[in-house]
Parts: sequence; C-alpha cells; structure tokens
Amino acid sequence: MIIRRSMVVLALAVFLLLAPAGPARAALGLKFYFPVSVSGPLAKVMDGMVADFNRLQPGIHVEPVFAGGYFETMAKTQTAVQGGTPPDVAVLLSTDLFTLLDMGAIIPLDGFIEESGGDRFRQDFFEAFWLNARIGRTIYSIPFQRSTIVLYYNKDAFAKAGLDPNAPPRTWAELREVAQKLTVRDASGAVTRWGVGIPTTGFTYWLFQGFVAEAGGTLANLEGTEVYYNTPQTRRALGFWLALQDAGVQPPNVTEWGTLPTEFIAGKFAMVYHSTGSLTFVHTNASFPFGTAFMPAEARYGTPTGGGNLYIFKRIHAARQRAAWQFVQWMTAPQQAARWSEASGYVAVRRSAFNIKLYQEYAARFPQAATARDQLAYAQAELSTHNSGQVQKVLSDNLQAALTRTRTPAQALAAAQAQADQILRRFRKK
Repeated sequence: MIIRRSMVVLALAVFLLLAPAGPARAALGLKFYFPVSVSGPLAKVMDGMVADFNRLQPGIHVEPVFAGGYFETMAKTQTAVQGGTPPDVAVLLSTDLFTLLDMGAIIPLDGFIEESGGDRFRQDFFEAFWLNARIGRTIYSIPFQRSTIVLYYNKDAFAKAGLDPNAPPRTWAELREVAQKLTVRDASGAVTRWGVGIPTTGFTYWLFQGFVAEAGGTLANLEGTEVYYNTPQTRRALGFWLALQDAGVQPPNVTEWGTLPTEFIAGKFAMVYHSTGSLTFVHTNASFPFGTAFMPAEARYGTPTGGGNLYIFKRIHAARQRAAWQFVQWMTAPQQAARWSEASGYVAVRRSAFNIKLYQEYAARFPQAATARDQLAYAQAELSTHNSGQVQKVLSDNLQAALTRTRTPAQALAAAQAQADQILRRFRKK
C-alpha cells in the first residue's frame, strides 16, 4: 500500500512538472508623461530610473513618455484627459494644480500618504515644496524635480574686478554696486561682458516674483482666485529691475531664458539669475570657478519655488492608481531624490536624501548644490491660480512690455492686474 501510494505521488509530480505552463500574468502597464529641460542627457537618466523600477517591480511596467518641455507636456496631458485616455502618472508643473483640478483630472493623495507613513512621510519633504502641492489640507501631488532661483557668479570675473570671489552680493544695493564693477566695455564703449543677466523671456513672472518677495510682497492668495500685480511691492520690484538696465549693467532689451546659462559659461555675463535646475549644466560646462548664492535681499531674502510634481490621474482603474502610487513612492524615495538631484541640479526634495553617503560626498565636492536647499527657509509658493497659465502669461507679457520700454511700469502693472482680474472673475465667490 505504501509503495502504491508513493508511485501515485511520483506520477502526479511528474505530470505537474511536464504539464504545459499556464499563461504568465501580464505586468500592469502604466503610462508616465515627463518633461525635462535638456531632452538628451536627462531623458536618458529618467529612462534609466524607470527601467530600474520595472526590474524591481515585475508586476508593474511603466512606459516613460518624454513629452517635451513643461508646457508641451501639460498640453499633451490635457489632450489625453479630454480624450478619455489620461496618463496614469505625470510630472507637471506644481503650479498646474488648480487647472488640473478644474478639469477633474487628478486624485487626492492623502489616503495613499497615510498608508505610507503619514506625518513621517510628509515631514521628510521640505515644507516649502508642499506649498504648491496642496489646497487647504489636501495634498494632490508629490514634489519631484523642484528648484529655486539662485544667483550664479563667475569667481574669476570677481577676482579680476578686485572683488572677493567668495563674497557675492547680499542686497539689492550691493548687487548694483558689484554689477557696475563687473561690467566690461571695449574702447568704443560697447559692452563685452554684462555685470548681471536676468531673463526677460520664458519665466518672466517667476524671476519677478522673487523680487516682489524680497520687497515684502506676494503675488496671489492661497485659494488661487486673486492676484496682487499692482501694489507698492510690485512697483518697487519692477523699479529695481529697470534700474539695473538704466545703470547699463543689464541688457536693455531681451535676455533669453533658454540661452542665458550658455551665455554665462561663455563669459558674456559675470552674474546671472537662473533656476538651480541649470546647476548641472553650468557645473559640467563652465571653464572657470563659479559660485551660487541666495537671491540678494531687499526687505528680506525671498524666492519662489519652482519645478514639477508627480500627479496621479482619475478615470483609470483603482489598481492602476495604486500601482502609480508605488511608482511615485519609488521615484521620490531618498535614494532616487539624491540620484535625480545629482544628475539634474534640481534640489533633492527629501531631507533624508542629504544623509545618503554618496550624496554627502557629492555635496562636499560641489557645495554650490546646497545653496537652493538652504534658501528654502525663505521660499514662498510659486504663483499659481485657476487658469494659471493665462494668469502667469498676462503678467509676463506686461513685464516684458515694461522691460522693453513699450509701456511704462505703471501702465504695465495696471494692465496685468485688470487682465488677470478678468480671467479670475468666474472663480470668485459671489
């Protein structure tokens, strides 16, 4: 009897071993839209990070879709949402929050956050980065590639001008004085190197918001329904910017956002205001020693935060939303935050990322990377409202008109306020 039973067990084992395997469970596929400022190198880094996640999570397969810059990625996302085929997860500007909510496009993330540590999870992110991620107490996105505006300066230029290369300007008054010493002209009087460069295209409102913060003001309420474009603080901020042009230390017409870092490393500017997201580019390409510093202060230090957050979308199955959350958690984990920061120049969004040994070694070799993190103590939420793109654009357009002298400062700020009020009128409670 024992022998017969053993033979049956053996036969069953052989049958199971030789039987054709059933179909393997397919990985849950997710579509991930993302923008990067430099499509080549950073897109490859992103692809590598996603590939690592896919290897570690065989039940989920994320397809990364490079969608261009921030504006192109938002346009692609809006088209997909309106067509009923939203991405599962996307990196979009943190300031797109109100617009995405008005479209009914995204889900709140508080439930997932509570499951993932609650306060412990939240508190590991720098508080300044939550300012554009939540409305009231509800969080709708997770900080990912975040930035502040910093002042880049050429230490060689400082030394040649008789300035201390380790003492960048700390105030508006010092900036004007230093910029005059750094501006170089040839025998004919033509400028061969500008003292300072401030972009007048691209994200004009963003640079301006830093000056407004330093003057003691802000540009919008927390509800995204009102803007404050024509105030004593905005007039003071615009006056400061124009005074740099009048002093001949900043170009009088258009200074391009996209090319300014390249012009800085080419020696055409001794100092430039730009995103910390340009840090790796400058570090890799500058042939001279350079430093980074806080935006010089007036009434106080100040800068807006900037950059993109991770959003999870509605109208996808709950299982896909949960898988998307696993991906978001992995992408913003301390190791990945440090990895993306080192590759891109964006601020590592998690406090604990700065405790990782490899990242500590990177920061020790490259202390300029700590400037934006330290400046977060003085940061405010980036300008964000309902119809945010339009509201930002009317400010940028009118600022550009003032900076190119086609409108007076008073005309430009009054027009910006009136146009923004018209756009936001329908979002205000009656």
